[in-house]
Amino acid sequence: MKVFSKVSILGLLIAAATIGGCQKIEQPSADTASSTENSAVKTLSIGFQKSSLNLLVARQQKLFEQAFPNAKIEWREFPAGPQLLEALAVGAVDFGSVGNTPPIFAQAAAKPLTYVAYEVVAPTAQAILVHPNSQINTLQDLKGKRIAVQRGSSAHELLAKTLQKAQLSWQDIEPIWLPPSDARAAFDKKAVDAWAIWEPYLGTAELQGHTKTLIDGRSFPTTYSFYIGNPNFIQKHPQAVQKVINAINDADHWIVKHQDQALKIYAGSTGLDSQVAQRVLDKRPKPSPVRPLTTEVILHQQEIADLFQQEQLIPVQIDVQRSVWSTK
Repeated sequence: MKVFSKVSILGLLIAAATIGGCQKIEQPSADTASSTENSAVKTLSIGFQKSSLNLLVARQQKLFEQAFPNAKIEWREFPAGPQLLEALAVGAVDFGSVGNTPPIFAQAAAKPLTYVAYEVVAPTAQAILVHPNSQINTLQDLKGKRIAVQRGSSAHELLAKTLQKAQLSWQDIEPIWLPPSDARAAFDKKAVDAWAIWEPYLGTAELQGHTKTLIDGRSFPTTYSFYIGNPNFIQKHPQAVQKVINAINDADHWIVKHQDQALKIYAGSTGLDSQVAQRVLDKRPKPSPVRPLTTEVILHQQEIADLFQQEQLIPVQIDVQRSVWSTK
């Protein structure tokens, strides 16, 4: 069954070429690029989550310090994407890593943001968990159940797709809006019947908390995560964007070559048991490159936004393309 409404790729391409509101960044000349970047960027604030391995390695290896030698690099940790994007919207974060759903909710709320790049998410990196002795054995069994989920997170989108696959509506369940740590506590106490969650919280629950996976990302099309920038920062420092992308990819290359050290960094930074950390890293694509958004990725993101608007999860229809970074 096709989950999302179809969007014409041709139409999207035409819109991308004609929409005057697209965020287009002027490239400075070669003579001024170095002085613009190195003298202007004095502080670079990076927002990350516990699952942002590339950024954890970039921090440990000081890759942003190498890319921006004259800038102070600040790191801010967030429990989930919505909180990170709230900080980005008020200028407390310049770049951050989030799942696919937070930017849609933020854009629908007229929060300023720019999609900078994407990364493919491992299909098993998110799932809906139930208790091992639960009577929930099929997707239709979710009807009438209490389901914990972080509002506006990638798990929110996973739950939306799951309900549509089961031919259920949001009125058929009772969503319990909780951040990951609170959701884990509610799940352990059996105050909720199911939990929609992502890594590394997923791996921790699977290994430490007796769970059963009802469905995971393998049942749906490719999922992406995104690197988001603050539009004001990008307009002031257009050359910074590619340097940020390059630094993240340098981190990814380092991870592929140093698996054992990457595991130690990940476990040490997140406080996870090494067994849980290894479980998360085993799911990760190798390599896991970061690239500027393509037509296909924009289309996929637009389909999610259209679904959310149809399901009245967001109040307005949005145009993802309008918030995509372009060098043209």
